[in-house]
Amino acid sequence: MSTFRETDGLWEKHRIEDVCSAGCLDINEEGTKKFYDARRADIKDKKPNYAHRVIVDLKQKYPNHISVLTQNVDDLFEKAGMKKDEIVHLHGYLRELRCTECEEIFDVAYQSQDSFASECPSCGAKLRPNIVFFGEAAPEYQKLTQELNSCQLIVVIGTSGNVLDVTYFAQLTDKSILNNLEPNPAIDDSYFTKVYYTKATKAIDKIAKYIEDFL
Repeated sequence: MSTFRETDGLWEKHRIEDVCSAGCLDINEEGTKKFYDARRADIKDKKPNYAHRVIVDLKQKYPNHISVLTQNVDDLFEKAGMKKDEIVHLHGYLRELRCTECEEIFDVAYQSQDSFASECPSCGAKLRPNIVFFGEAAPEYQKLTQELNSCQLIVVIGTSGNVLDVTYFAQLTDKSILNNLEPNPAIDDSYFTKVYYTKATKAIDKIAKYIEDFL
């Protein structure tokens, strides 16, 4: 699955201004719809990995002590068994369309937008991908703030650090874990209690043990 920021990622093939910035639906509606239709189709046959499954198991084992928040817009956690109310998609969810007027949300799975409906089935207004574009408010950040206010251990897995300041998050908690493939200049790993530069599938067992020992 293509990521957005890595070398040869999606932002090297598409202009952010054209498909993921506030107002892009006004100036490039068809191009934006096609971009997210392609992303939706791309995730249809993708399967969760071992790390996804371990995180789902932890959440279900300790439902009142663990919160799962993701910047990813795919449905791999859901495919691994996580329920909709067990995860927060901070930047939206690819499988969903949202009405631009009544705000009703529709899970269209892997359909293209036009094959689902040309307009909102409830009010007749335009539909849009339920994705947070650059320059738009991110409503789910309120939940992130709430969680950080009471968080004692934060685990950060697979982020560039360019959108959310995870270095700052690590300073708000008693303990913290960072797991990325490699160091990133946007993240100061000296603030983290544990740092693993390797694939999440290789680090997740150590992370899970640390979490369980902490709890």
